Amino acid sequence: MADKRDYYEILGVSRNADENEIKRAYRSLAKKYHPDVNSAPDAADKFKEINEAYEVLSDPQKRQNYDQFGFAGVDGSGMGGFSSEGFEDISDIFSSFFGGGFGGMGGMGGGFSQRQTRNASAPRQGEDRFMRLNISFMDACFGKTETIMLNVDETCSACGGSGAASKSDIEDCPTCHGTGSVITQQRTILGVMQSQTVCPDCRGRGKKIKKACPKCSGAGYIRKKQTVDLKIPAGIQSGQQLRVSGKGERGVNGGPAGDLYIEINVMNHEHFERDGRDIWLEVPVSAVDATLGTELDVPTIHGDVTMKIPAGTQNGARLRLKGKGITEARTQRTGDQICTVKIVIDKNLNNTEKELYRDLQKMQNRKGKESIWSRFKKQFN
Repeated sequence: MADKRDYYEILGVSRNADENEIKRAYRSLAKKYHPDVNSAPDAADKFKEINEAYEVLSDPQKRQNYDQFGFAGVDGSGMGGFSSEGFEDISDIFSSFFGGGFGGMGGMGGGFSQRQTRNASAPRQGEDRFMRLNISFMDACFGKTETIMLNVDETCSACGGSGAASKSDIEDCPTCHGTGSVITQQRTILGVMQSQTVCPDCRGRGKKIKKACPKCSGAGYIRKKQTVDLKIPAGIQSGQQLRVSGKGERGVNGGPAGDLYIEINVMNHEHFERDGRDIWLEVPVSAVDATLGTELDVPTIHGDVTMKIPAGTQNGARLRLKGKGITEARTQRTGDQICTVKIVIDKNLNNTEKELYRDLQKMQNRKGKESIWSRFKKQFN
């Protein structure tokens, strides 16, 4: 048990990931590490590990037990096999890169069965794309509209995405007869194994093109540069994602494009620090001003604000400026600015100032007056 990795770490998702994020991560990893497409020596072990993690995290009750008790809470549940709930997902994955599902096994007499799956030539949505965007601290506080440049695949206007010069140039693939997949059989000691794979001739499209479209050279799409205006909401934080619909990878067999997910990375500010909706700032105050009290024009993200320093303020004291933090776009709630007082001793005094400090020192050491140091020493007697 000690050698097991955390299930969230295996799928590469956070502990507050929703059902769709978990499923999306699982499908991507299952495609990558399935032993039939990955020849690495450890592919089978990783594939088993991925399925075990998904079986637990995709089940609300198992996930709750795991979050509360760890592996002890799901002992006997995540055994690395396929659960009945997950079988449909893995079948879809097989369909996406094999053009079919699992072949069946017959008995020793040589019979066989076959599991029906989706048509490999059916339209499928493209994969999602991910990118990271750096924004300034102030832009994260107040929001902005950022224009980004993307490379996108647009359906060819000349052929409508078919890749053919004309409709008459499209014909059924002679190898798979338009199905997009071929069936192979292999005799084993357990009987005849039958599997369905992507047609090698048409690569799962089910169609052959006699004459390619001259505009897109048969690709069915044209790559273009495109600008997208991305609205960044006020109060966004590092790690949050924004979705741009339809700007992911192009679809398969005429399917829609996937989505683009942009992860925000907020750059640090030289002076301000953020804690949720609140802003923190260290404010230097002279010993004289801290002793006698004063008013200072303190910088905030909204501009300078006059703040009162009470007489006798100690080093490290925290003074709050209400409503001078960040206003979240979603909740419209505004935080505060917390100013931490840092008492700074001036090292560059002129002669007059030094003399005044000497007089003050003599006054606090005069007979009958208990100094701060004397009160401290008494605590050790």
